[in-house]
Amino acid sequence: MASSISAAAASEPEHSTKEREEEEENATATRAADDEDTGAQVAPIVKLEEVAVTTGEEDEDAILDLKSKLYRFDKEGNQWKERGVGTVKLLKHKESAKVRLVFRQSKTLKICANHLVLPTINLQEHHGNDKSCLWHAADFADGELKDELFCIRFPSVENCKTFKETVEEVAENQGKKAESKDAADAAGLIEKLSVEDSKREKEEAPVAAEEVSETTDDKAKAEEEEKDEPASST
Repeated sequence: MASSISAAAASEPEHSTKEREEEEENATATRAADDEDTGAQVAPIVKLEEVAVTTGEEDEDAILDLKSKLYRFDKEGNQWKERGVGTVKLLKHKESAKVRLVFRQSKTLKICANHLVLPTINLQEHHGNDKSCLWHAADFADGELKDELFCIRFPSVENCKTFKETVEEVAENQGKKAESKDAADAAGLIEKLSVEDSKREKEEAPVAAEEVSETTDDKAKAEEEEKDEPASST
């Protein structure tokens, strides 16, 4: 889905001061927790039973799973807004072979992006940052189809390259699959029309033969009647 990108959308989503402070605090807290680990084991007060949770991905196979940060372009505010830190997956359905892109936040598992990878998808490397890329999609993460502009950032250039190449490969395969389906449908339609024409010709043939027979009989009858008529006197 090719669309023009505004100057604001073309700019790289930046870390806010608050985001940087939160990341530094989290890193400090993690190091402090590691330093204070005494190795003691504490028995749980309440034993919780494991509960099976359905994710909606049971009938799909993951062909890509990468950690990343996702942004959505806010058209009204004309700026990028962070959707969350988590994992982006490409999921291929076991029966239909359709592939969708899903992004979930790490802690809450909230879905922040959910759309099919179509042959028309167009990924672009983000100007000035080879760890990011952006694309348009008809997204269903909020329960209704919306035309969204996404930007995704990866920890490394390699992961960004892997993501872009995999999405482009899937889009190409989906395009070939659609072309094959169209060709098969066209061949099936032609075959159906040929069978119907052949059937119609077989049904019309006896009728035509019967009409020819009736015409021959009428002609013979007329000749007999002429012979039976008395000769006219002079």
